[in-house]
Amino acid sequence: MEIRLWHELLLPYELAVKEMVIKFKHLKKEHREKELYSPIEQVSGRVKSINSILEKMQRKNISWEELEEKVEDIAGIRIICQFSEDIEKVADIIQKRQDMRVLEIKDYITHMKESGYRSYHMIIAYHVETLEGPREIKAEIQIRTLAMNFWATIEHSLQYKYKGNMPPHVRTRLNNAAQSVLTLDEEMSSVRNEVMDAQNSMVHQSNIVKEILNNIENLYHYSNNREVAKIQDEFYRIYESKDLARLERFHQELDVIAEGYRAQAVATEEIL
Repeated sequence: MEIRLWHELLLPYELAVKEMVIKFKHLKKEHREKELYSPIEQVSGRVKSINSILEKMQRKNISWEELEEKVEDIAGIRIICQFSEDIEKVADIIQKRQDMRVLEIKDYITHMKESGYRSYHMIIAYHVETLEGPREIKAEIQIRTLAMNFWATIEHSLQYKYKGNMPPHVRTRLNNAAQSVLTLDEEMSSVRNEVMDAQNSMVHQSNIVKEILNNIENLYHYSNNREVAKIQDEFYRIYESKDLARLERFHQELDVIAEGYRAQAVATEEIL
């Protein structure tokens, strides 16, 4: 197959990966802006390299005609979660989406691979619009925890190094590490509620600070600089006290002040 044809073949997959990464990252942003805990921690994507595609075709005896049907992970998305409980939530979100259709699920968490590999895979059909018209392509979404991803990254590197013939002592250590990852995820799950509360509090404070600073910036258009400078100094004093309740009260009071100045400015413009 010519290089030009490879490029044409992979173009819609590149588009699909870019679109899906943006969509899942935006989903995380929506959770944060609504001060909701996001089960999505990180999102990344890649298009399988030509070398990896050829190796898979050779290993699984896949013909050129079967390439796009049987190599299901040419487009790949990886969603990383903080806790194992979040994996089910992300999978449920994907199941309910209208812009992708789940074709197959490979649950390597419930049914861990012999190597110790744990991850939740979803093969989906995804629609893209190309110059030649609409295309539906297959893609693989992997959902795993931070700990699972660390182990899988190391395991993948070792498999590549040893070409599938990993020495027994390395295999043993990798299996031991897999058990440690399982234990780590279980331990992290035990403090999940505390971590969620802490993170939600951080997001809440971040949103309040953002709104306060926006109000202060807008006040420069309606009030004199001396008054705004006093308000800004007061904000910094409260912020440095790390008192969230005071910060919330200041936010509410500033909303009232800002609204008063805006109303006054509108009334002045109408008179003029």
